[in-house]
Amino acid sequence: MTIHSTEVRQKALTLLRNGTKGADVARRLNVPRGTISYWLHIDRSKHGECPGAHNPSCYRCDGTALDEPAYAYLLGLYLGDGHISQCSAHRAPSLMITLDDAWPGIQDEAEAALRKVFPDNATCRVRRTGCHNIKLYSKHLVCYFPQHGPGRKHERRIALESWQQKIVDAHPWQFVRGLIHSDGCRLTNWTTRIVSGERKRYEYPRYWFTNVSDDIRRLYTDTLDALGITWTHCTRAGKPYNISVARRASVDLMDAHVGPKY
Repeated sequence: MTIHSTEVRQKALTLLRNGTKGADVARRLNVPRGTISYWLHIDRSKHGECPGAHNPSCYRCDGTALDEPAYAYLLGLYLGDGHISQCSAHRAPSLMITLDDAWPGIQDEAEAALRKVFPDNATCRVRRTGCHNIKLYSKHLVCYFPQHGPGRKHERRIALESWQQKIVDAHPWQFVRGLIHSDGCRLTNWTTRIVSGERKRYEYPRYWFTNVSDDIRRLYTDTLDALGITWTHCTRAGKPYNISVARRASVDLMDAHVGPKY
């Protein structure tokens, strides 16, 4: 990871305050666009200039409107690759969703969902080796994600609250899409059969989901059941953490609503 000097950071902030666009600052200083956005967000936070910094709205606390499809997708991402943390340098906790650089479209979709669910808060991207952290600060993160707690997710109980379950029931494909985009994939398997005395190779698509948490896997399979998707539990290398969808009709449904990563 490249460490940028304080001088470069201050130069970037000066350019931004003078009206230079973030993309132009990134090109001029040879700094990633996500880093420029992150510096700008921190600077605005220190000066109390972030949207909603003084009176952020909350679906749970204030009854404000919630984009339910975006939330169902974001919930799936959070359960897979999301993490809420509190840094002493910030007054509000941060939600960080770590996504592989191999799938830039998913990074864009995740950031778009964050903006829909938290319209009063700024998002940023922080580059890491081979991935980006899609990040947002809000005092109400635990209101939206009550599954947050000490320790790793697979070491504690994960269950949806009734209001979350209602949203998942209303938008199950968005929830499944978020889970697949975080901890799943669409891949091509193959097998061989003897046909007329000759061994032939056959390929077929499969959706694969892997998560160490029994509770999160159960949330996934319960939603698949509600959607009429046939699935099987698979143990690989002695680890019983995998859920496979391979029946043609079920794969076709998954293709129509989820599709390959992009």
